[in-house]
This record gives sequence, C-alpha cells and structure tokens, in this order.
Amino acid sequence: MCEVGTRPPLAAERGEPPGGAAAAERCRDMGEQPIFTTRAHVFQIDPSTKKNWVPASKQAVTVSYFYDSTRNSYRIISVDGAKVIINSTITPNMTFTKTSQKFGQWADSRANTVFGLGFPSEQQLTKFAEKFQEVKEAAKLARDRSQEKIETSSNHSQTSFAAKMKRESGRETPSSTRASSVNGTDDEKASHGGPAEAHLKSENDKLKIALAQSSSNVKKWETELQTLRESNARLSTALQESAASIEHWKKQFSACKEENDQLRSKIEELEEQCNEINKEKERNAQLSRRLQELETELQDKELELEELRKQGEIIPELMSECESVSEQLQAAEKKNKDLEEKVRTLRTEVEESKHRQTNLKTELKNFLDVLDGKIDELHDFRQGLSKLGVDN
Repeated sequence: MCEVGTRPPLAAERGEPPGGAAAAERCRDMGEQPIFTTRAHVFQIDPSTKKNWVPASKQAVTVSYFYDSTRNSYRIISVDGAKVIINSTITPNMTFTKTSQKFGQWADSRANTVFGLGFPSEQQLTKFAEKFQEVKEAAKLARDRSQEKIETSSNHSQTSFAAKMKRESGRETPSSTRASSVNGTDDEKASHGGPAEAHLKSENDKLKIALAQSSSNVKKWETELQTLRESNARLSTALQESAASIEHWKKQFSACKEENDQLRSKIEELEEQCNEINKEKERNAQLSRRLQELETELQDKELELEELRKQGEIIPELMSECESVSEQLQAAEKKNKDLEEKVRTLRTEVEESKHRQTNLKTELKNFLDVLDGKIDELHDFRQGLSKLGVDN
C-alpha cells in the first residue's frame, strides 16, 4: 500500500509521470487497482475550529477509489503534485453526506479529520456518492467474511480439542480397568503396563501441545477481538462525532439559509429602492431638461424686453417729433385759415372786379394748384401722425 506522512520522491526524480498518475502507478505496483476516478476540489475541516473548511488543493485534482486485493480493503486516494492530500481507508461505519448540490463530505476517525469534495456538477457528486456506498457495502461484506473465518477456525479448534480430550479419556478408562483386573506377578504387570504407559505419555504430550496451541490461539483471538471491539468503539465514537457534526452543519445550514433568505429580501428591497431612485433620476432629468428650456425661453424674453426698452427710449424722441409736427400742423391750419380768408377776399374782389378776372384766373389757378399740393401733403402728414399715434 502507498505510505503517507513523509514526502514521497518527486515524479521527476523517479522518472514517473507527475501528480495523480504517479500515485496511481505506485499503488498499482503495491497491488492496488483503481476502480473509480474523478476530479474535484479537496477540502479538510479546520482542526482548531472544527467548523471552517481549509482548501487542501489550489485546483481540481484527481480523486480515486483503490482496491487492495492482498488486504481486501478499499481506500480513497488523492495527490496534488507530490503531496498526498487524501489517504482514507473506507470502513462500513463511514457515511458520505451531500451537503449541497455539488459538495459532499465524510469523516475519517483514523485520520481524525473530515474530508470535503467540491465537484463541477451534481451528476459527478451523485456518481461519487453511489460509488462510496458500493465500496462501503463491499468493505462490510469483507469484514463479515473475515469474522466468519475467525469464528469457524475457533470452533474447529475447540471441536478438535474436545475430541482429543474425549479420545484420551476413553483410552485411560480401559487401561486402568485392565490394570486393576489383571492377576499375576509383578513381571507380568510390568510387561503389560510398560507399552501402555509410553503410549499414554505420548498422547498426553500431544494433548498438552494441542492445549498450549489452543490456549495461544484463544489468547490471540481474544486480543484480536479486543482490538476489533476497540476499533468498533472508536468508529462508534467517530460516527457519533460525525452525526453531531452533521447536526451542527445542518443547524449552520439552516441558519445560513435563513440569513440567505433575509439577504434576498434585503436585496429585493434594495432593488425596489434602486428602481425608485432610477425613476426619481428620470424625473429629475426631465425636470432639468424642462428647466433648461425655461431658461432658454427666459433669455429670449429678456432679449425681447431689452429690445422693447430700447424702443421705449426712442418713444420720447418720437413724441417730441410728433409735438413739433403738431405745432407745424397748427401753423399750417392757421395759414390755411388765412388763405381761406384771402380766398374769400379774393372772391369778393373777383366779384367786385370781374374785369380783373381774366388776368387773375391764371394767377389764382397756379395758387390753387400750389395750395392743393400743400393740402395733400398736410393731409398725408396728418394720416401719418394718426397712424403713429395708433401704433404707440
């Protein structure tokens, strides 16, 4: 079997393939054959806390079941590089427990530790667990057969010893009877008793040797039985510790599950808050865009107001111009009245002096044309002023 504890020579030093292949080759040379192989991440329980898992390998390594035909035993072996990280002999009292969809563990009382394996998929974990149960049943069957052989050999020895004792007692009774019933001289007695005594001594010596061998075998079997009882006690203690550890892990699992549920509810609440915050951000973005639009409109209104202010500064000038135009209009109206008076005067003069009419018609016509042009200009000017007043 492969030795564990000291550092084995490196694969390169032995000219062997590295890692798990070299370990498998060594185990084959020692009479062990791999019956199942897979890959997984290996963990061991923290010996100080008995709660936390400590990684035994930095990456997934080869984990194999080996069968030792010489000792009729099964082992789980895993090697990371040149380091043996799992060397666990499977006993009928061991139990492989699935703690999650991809993780399983078992307790090894001989190594005084708990091994854990993390698989890439649930299917590989299921195959490993089924193989563990199969190997466990095979180990149990092998143990039962060995106990049956021990019991059979013990019964056979006791039976042979009892038969020899019966045969010896049967031989001693006739000889004693024959010695007491025979009448004759001492020489006859000596001649008859010498060979019987020698035969009895030889038989007694044989019986003593058989008895010594039987007693030594009984002591040996008692020692082996005591060893088996102690081993069973240790395995029972390990099983109880494993059961307690399983209960502890179940409690921790339930606590972690409750904590996970609480965290999920908190995450959902936070997601709802994040959604509300995102909606609020969208509303703020819309308000910011609307505010920018309003600021742009306000700037446009301020520009219009500035233009109106500039126009308002021009209005007094226009009012002064309008007043001057009004004064000019009044003056023109006065002139118009004066001209009308003159016209009336001229008409009276025309009536009075018709004989000047011919000469004055030309002058009057020219004067009326000029006057009509002035009146048109004045009329146009008045209309312009009225429009300007309406616009203001």
